[in-house]
Amino acid sequence: MIDKSLIDYWYEKLKKEAEESGYFLNPDEEFTKSLIEGLLINQERFGYFACPCRLASGNKEEDLDIICPCDYRDQDINDYGNCYCGLYVSYDVYTGKKQIKSIPERRNLKKKKREITISTLKLSLPVWRCKICGYLCAREEPPEICPICKAKKERFERFI
Repeated sequence: MIDKSLIDYWYEKLKKEAEESGYFLNPDEEFTKSLIEGLLINQERFGYFACPCRLASGNKEEDLDIICPCDYRDQDINDYGNCYCGLYVSYDVYTGKKQIKSIPERRNLKKKKREITISTLKLSLPVWRCKICGYLCAREEPPEICPICKAKKERFERFI
């Protein structure tokens, strides 16, 4: 069992970070705190905030796409009004105009990406994309921390 004060701390921290970035946490505080407890349990178990509603492998490389906030959050919110676990919601859900609902799992529906090489586009540097917020940067290596959403380096993918 996770200490209630730790859950409260993370609730306030995530709420502040979400609102500063234009996102909203689920307005059902009790439900949201139960999700945060799941994140903290996964942090203890695996060493990272794996989504509490998905089965994590324990291998960080395999689970990068489901580390909260997951790679699917924005598309889920746009398409359904909430992310898969319901931690993040749209403005309409946050204000009560829409109800949160269960949504299909996107994780196994990844499309194969077409390989584009730097030489094809004649770029001098690779372009890196943050899989959380979409931030793009052209440099030899991705930044240590995304300047927009604060995701760590391993959450970047080579975009071009």
